[in-house]
Amino acid sequence: QPQLIEFGGGLVQAGQSLTLSCKNSGRDLRESGMAWFRQSSGKDREFVASANWRRGRVYYTDYADSVKGRFSTFRNNSGNTAILQMNNLSPEDTAVYFCNAGPGVVGADVPGPYWGQGTQVFVSS
Repeated sequence: QPQLIEFGGGLVQAGQSLTLSCKNSGRDLRESGMAWFRQSSGKDREFVASANWRRGRVYYTDYADSVKGRFSTFRNNSGNTAILQMNNLSPEDTAVYFCNAGPGVVGADVPGPYWGQGTQVFVSS
C-alpha cells in the first residue's frame, strides 16, 4: 500500500505564501496522478489541484476556480513527490490539506484511493 505524507503546513498572514509537499513512501506511484483536497471547519472536502505525469514529468495540471492564478502544483526532481505552491493566501484558504494519489489519472471527479493524513494551513487576516 502506498503511504502519503504531507509536509509544509503552518500559520501565515494573509498575502503570504506556503509550500506543501506530498511524498509517497510506499509503492512506486511515479507514473500515476496526485491531487490535493482541503477541508475547512464545518464544510465538505473540496478539490484544490491535481497533477498527472508520465515518464517522469508532469504533463497535465488542473485547479479549482478558487485557487487559479494563486496556486501551482508540480513534481520535484528528487523523486515521487508532489509540490503545492500557494501564493497570496487568504483566510478562506484556512483548511486541512490532504494529498491524494492513485493509479491512472487523478482529478477532481476521479480521486485516487490513497490519502495522506492531512496538514493544517491557517491564514490569519
